[in-house]
Amino acid sequence: MQWETVIGLEIHAQLSTQSKIFSGSATTFGAEPNTQASLVDLGMPGTLPVLNAEAVRMACKFGLAIDAEIAEKNVFARKNYFYPDLPKGYQTSQMDHPIVGKGHLDITLEDGSTRRIGITRAHLEEDAGKSLHEDFHGMSGIDLNRAGTPLLEIVSEPDIRSAKEAVAYVKAIHALVRYLGICDGNMAEGSLRCDCNVSVRPKGQAEFGTRAEIKNVNSFRFIEKAINHEVQRQIELIEDGGKVVQETRLYDPNKDETRSMRSKEEANDYRYFPCPDLLPVVIEQSFLDEVRASLPELPGQKRERFEREFGLSTYDASVLSASREMADYFEQVNATCGDAKLAANWVMGELSSLLNKEGLDIEQSPVTAEQLGGMILRIKDDTISGKIAKMVFEAMAAGEGSADEIIEKKCLKQVTDSGAIEAMLDEVLAANAEQVEQYRASDEAKRGKMFGFFVGQAMKASKGKANPGQVNQLLKKKLEG
Repeated sequence: MQWETVIGLEIHAQLSTQSKIFSGSATTFGAEPNTQASLVDLGMPGTLPVLNAEAVRMACKFGLAIDAEIAEKNVFARKNYFYPDLPKGYQTSQMDHPIVGKGHLDITLEDGSTRRIGITRAHLEEDAGKSLHEDFHGMSGIDLNRAGTPLLEIVSEPDIRSAKEAVAYVKAIHALVRYLGICDGNMAEGSLRCDCNVSVRPKGQAEFGTRAEIKNVNSFRFIEKAINHEVQRQIELIEDGGKVVQETRLYDPNKDETRSMRSKEEANDYRYFPCPDLLPVVIEQSFLDEVRASLPELPGQKRERFEREFGLSTYDASVLSASREMADYFEQVNATCGDAKLAANWVMGELSSLLNKEGLDIEQSPVTAEQLGGMILRIKDDTISGKIAKMVFEAMAAGEGSADEIIEKKCLKQVTDSGAIEAMLDEVLAANAEQVEQYRASDEAKRGKMFGFFVGQAMKASKGKANPGQVNQLLKKKLEG
């Protein structure tokens, strides 16, 4: 039997406000445990929440960016459940009247095709604290610093059909919230977390299968692995005569498996009711107009502009617009060198390879955009070849100065004097007279392979400094003359 995977994702994005959603407590990551939890965060009697206006602004930014309906009136509700890291015994969230309604996001897949994923809603809520299970000798510790941090929960439609599509969607959300400046997207610190709702059904069946929810997956790689494992688990279970039960599961990256955590709650299990301490939030059109005017160029818009303005492929434009920092770096390189294709090749090639190797973000690049653009100019004016440029790039990364300084200091200037190149080629051909005779006696197919040998000898003799184009042109004349 052929199976179809159905996936819906719930992404929790911590909003980058200076204070919590209902109190003035700081939201700085990594502070000493329980030093950033006020009486409001702790749910002490007599305290009242005050809504953070900046959290509302950030939610509206997101809603406008996904072309969603923004609720003129939205309401906070109490979601009741009892965990040790939830000091009030309820979470202040939104249920029936979320701030952001239906919208959509277009994603680009590995083959360059695009898909539109529906977004059901995005609502504001407060984060819970954190249970710590290490170094407490069999007990758990509770850190309430995170309690009350503003979250935007982004709920997709069940439109995703594979683990790779799921990763593409999460990456698109990750890029969007960073472009908007509403979330730093640091998954290692829990700023962006994902719950994956996964089910399978026979190919062609309209009805959805029973879903399992994989909670709090915090890396793109783990999202893909967790979904793939869960899909395989469900298929094998059904084909063996079993039934999938609706439950919450955890992904264990060490064992590459999901395991049962608890039965899945339904909305009525949480006994939602409107929060009596918070008035409905009314969004005026003038406020929305102001937020809309503040929106930056979004990832999809930037990708389209890169294709249109610079003639880049969809793939190149997608990679370069994946993060705001990468896009800005590329545009600065291009502004310096005036060659978008060369700039794209170097940013996506040598620079990205260096950053991956060193574990650096592009903001930490040891080679500035101006330095890279300056080096590309030296390739364009034939001062250096592409091969020498790699040596120059390595020297720039090591802090040895600009491209011009390195070229001068290391005498790396390319040889473009035709007379000098011809004299060098005469020496190469004289030293390889036997191969020259073989070349001239060979057919066209064999000549193609042998020609590379002579080019290699010539570049070796010039220590890589001879202009490759001139070497090829003059060598062909001499061999066939």
